[in-house]
Amino acid sequence: MKTKKIVLSALFAALTLCATFVVKIPSPTQGYVHLGDSFVLTSGWLLGPLYGSLAAGLGSMLSDLLGGYAAYMLPTFLIKALMALVAYFVYHAMSRKLALTGRILGGVLAELLMVGGYYLVEATVFGFGFVGALAGVPGNVVQGVFGVISAVLITELLTKTNLAGRFFQEK
Repeated sequence: MKTKKIVLSALFAALTLCATFVVKIPSPTQGYVHLGDSFVLTSGWLLGPLYGSLAAGLGSMLSDLLGGYAAYMLPTFLIKALMALVAYFVYHAMSRKLALTGRILGGVLAELLMVGGYYLVEATVFGFGFVGALAGVPGNVVQGVFGVISAVLITELLTKTNLAGRFFQEK
């Protein structure tokens, strides 16, 4: 089971990297909007807290490295790993009857963490200031909305077709 989990984690890190790296819409704060959050959240829900957060963080961080955003690598790793953790724990705190609600709520809370996390990093670490960093918030909110919607759809599709049950430890 451990080998399977490692392989699936590598797969989800690669999916996160591709979804983040392929479609990039530049934002005013030198960052970009992407679809990688769909796999960040899905990683948390399907791989669990340890493997899901590592897959989410590594895949997102590698996109920053390869895309010329090396300064964002550490903040991205931490923020995306925490997003997967939040998504996982909120989802698993809900009953089986509320699985969809748990995914939506977990995704929304994780995306709020992402918006706030990048805002704080850009305002303080990168020196944009608290007013200047506001420029990145709308793009991150748009990314978050699409991330939640696409992640819920992907995960629901995987669970309804029983692929999640065959490959992942579903609740």
